[in-house]
Amino acid sequence: MEIKEKIWIEKDGKVVFGHGREELFLAIDECRSLNAAAKKLNMSYRAAWGRLKASEKRLGVKLVESGTAKKGMTLTPTGKALLDKFVHLEKVADAYLHKISRDLAALIDRDKEPDDVREKYVQTGPGFSTATAQALWIPPSA
Repeated sequence: MEIKEKIWIEKDGKVVFGHGREELFLAIDECRSLNAAAKKLNMSYRAAWGRLKASEKRLGVKLVESGTAKKGMTLTPTGKALLDKFVHLEKVADAYLHKISRDLAALIDRDKEPDDVREKYVQTGPGFSTATAQALWIPPSA
C-alpha cells in the first residue's frame, strides 16, 4: 500500500510552481538557456516562456535573468531559492508519506506492528499498578 501525492503552489487559485516548473527551472539552471531547456524537456520555447512569465507575474518577482549570448539565462537568487525550497518540500513530503504508508500497511497486516505503535504503561490508582495502553504516535507538525 502506498499513499500518493502531488504538490504545487498556487496564488489566487492559479499555479505558480509545481513539478513541471521545477523541471523547467532545473533545465534552465543546467542549460543556461531557455531555448535549450525547452528542447531538453520536449516543449516549445513559447510554452516554456509562457509558464516562466506566468509564474513571475503571479508572484510579482523576477525568477530568471537574461544575459548576453554567452551568459544566456540564469535563475535569480529568488528563482534558485524557490526551486530549492520546492525540491526540499517534495522530499520531506515524500519521506513522511512513505513512512505513513508503511505504518498503515503494517496496521492492516496482522503479522506486523507499525514502527510507531508502542506499548505504554500508565499508572492507575493508589497501588500504582500498571495497565498497558497502545498509542499511535503522530509526529508534531514542524
